Amino acid sequence: MSLFQETLAGQILHHGSRKRLFPYPEQQPGYVLPPHLLGGQAGDEARLKGHPAWEGPPAANRSLEPPREREGRESDASTLVEPPTGASGDATPPRTAGDGLEEVRLEDGTSDAEKEKIRARESLVDWYGPDDPANPMNWSTGRKVFVTALICLLTFSVYIGSAIYSPGIPDVSQEFGASSTTAALGLTLFVFGYGLGPMFLAPLSEIPSIGRNPPYLATLAIFVALQYPTALATNIHTLLALRFLAGFFGSPSLATGGATLSDMFGPAHRPYAIGIWGLAAVCGPVLGPLVGGFASEKLGWRWTIWPLAFLASATLIILCFTLPETSAHNILVRRARRLRALTGNKGLQSEGEREQASMTGREAVMTSFVRPFTLSIEPIVFFLNLYIALVYAILYTWFESFPLVFVDIYGFTPGTEGLAYLGIFVGAILTYALYCLYVRAYLEPAVLASLRSGRRPEPEDRLPPAFLGAFAIPLCLFWFGWTARADIPWIVPVIGSSFFSVGAFLLFNSVLNYLGDAYSRYAASVLAGNDLFRSYVGGAFPLFAGAMFAHLGVGGGNSLLGGLSIVMIPIPFVLYFYGPRIREWSKYADKDE
Repeated sequence: MSLFQETLAGQILHHGSRKRLFPYPEQQPGYVLPPHLLGGQAGDEARLKGHPAWEGPPAANRSLEPPREREGRESDASTLVEPPTGASGDATPPRTAGDGLEEVRLEDGTSDAEKEKIRARESLVDWYGPDDPANPMNWSTGRKVFVTALICLLTFSVYIGSAIYSPGIPDVSQEFGASSTTAALGLTLFVFGYGLGPMFLAPLSEIPSIGRNPPYLATLAIFVALQYPTALATNIHTLLALRFLAGFFGSPSLATGGATLSDMFGPAHRPYAIGIWGLAAVCGPVLGPLVGGFASEKLGWRWTIWPLAFLASATLIILCFTLPETSAHNILVRRARRLRALTGNKGLQSEGEREQASMTGREAVMTSFVRPFTLSIEPIVFFLNLYIALVYAILYTWFESFPLVFVDIYGFTPGTEGLAYLGIFVGAILTYALYCLYVRAYLEPAVLASLRSGRRPEPEDRLPPAFLGAFAIPLCLFWFGWTARADIPWIVPVIGSSFFSVGAFLLFNSVLNYLGDAYSRYAASVLAGNDLFRSYVGGAFPLFAGAMFAHLGVGGGNSLLGGLSIVMIPIPFVLYFYGPRIREWSKYADKDE
């Protein structure tokens, strides 16, 4: 299957050409229906004859089974026979033994429930086998890496939008006559927006008939469109409102990027992909002040927005031509539609269509809007959400001390101050490299061993990296706060800042993977709630960061943040040792077998 075929541009060309360009197998000459989907319904000949896939009666020894399944078999009941001809000499549509078997089952006293199961099974549209190339799990490594890179680009292009605004806050305050706290709301409201957005937008990607790409591309297009009036805003109220909307519509990439990677990677290899995606998420807030600092220093606060607009616009164009659909449910929904058009059998449906048809409006509302809040009071979810929210809050609060250190103490300009954030960037890259070695040496073999033995991998196996991350956060904050002095070279606090990457990366990857494994049936709701929780706590803290550092100083302020992070250290240890027991008490968590 062509990668371009599944992109937005490929789909437009496919449907615009009336299926002549980039046709699917079901639309190509020579396509053979799987035996159980032929159905033997009256009128199949009229529906199939004239379609490119109809080539008349098959040979007597031609089987509809995949070649791999029929190797070494004699022509038997599962092999097609020469069909009878009617008065006109036309062949009647082929039937398989599957049709006859169904008739026998329905006449031999089988219960109505069993009959219904047989009909449902024999009309289910699924993959054409374990090696079906349309299944994203079967894509080549190169294609998976390419799609992962696109998701990282999308995440970076939106995530950079939060901190890129920060260097322009003094200029915004001066131009609009607003207080520094009011001007800082441009950062806070953006973060609030992408915390709230997933509660409404992320569930759309779980609807089988929609899939991943439409929410990604539609919301990114709105995100891009919002940047232009933001950069041209003439008053503070317009600016703040547009910043909130930008965060809201930019949120799907932050909330469902991990779901796209899970569409392609199994549990043994998923940590590599989630790790690089997490690295892209870290790079956004870290490189934002660097880009925004140079831009605002030379051209004013509006040029903290213009680079974001250009980057997001370029990303939108690239994704329209290169990002394929990865949702298995959506791919099978569209396959079912093609098969219904080919056979006229309206009973052919994918599993996703059946689930969607059986879900009531109340169930849809519960899944999308109520369940994330319900799950947030689960002990495991609550304390891990609190921990990640605190890390997020510390990050944005800690960033407020950078101008105090590198501009006021070390004499950096607003532009060169952004270079001080590169210590975090370098730390993140090194941490990811070491994390991959850990996954390769320990986690991947453990997961594969569990799968081979028929057991589900233990969610708690995801937590050991968090042990190191829990100590790295306070180490960074105390190091940074108390070495930021004029008599100590500026490189020393920069080196200390790199430990925040160690802590944030290891904690985020461990916690989010743990939550996804421990609440696998409700992973989307759990992660949406986590996103909302951390965004609202993290977005609120910068509003009082300036006052805190003014009263406590750089050393005292960082020590307060470090003390808060020390209080949270026991959480991953408690869950590692007592997590299975706590999950046994839960109504929603997965239980050990």
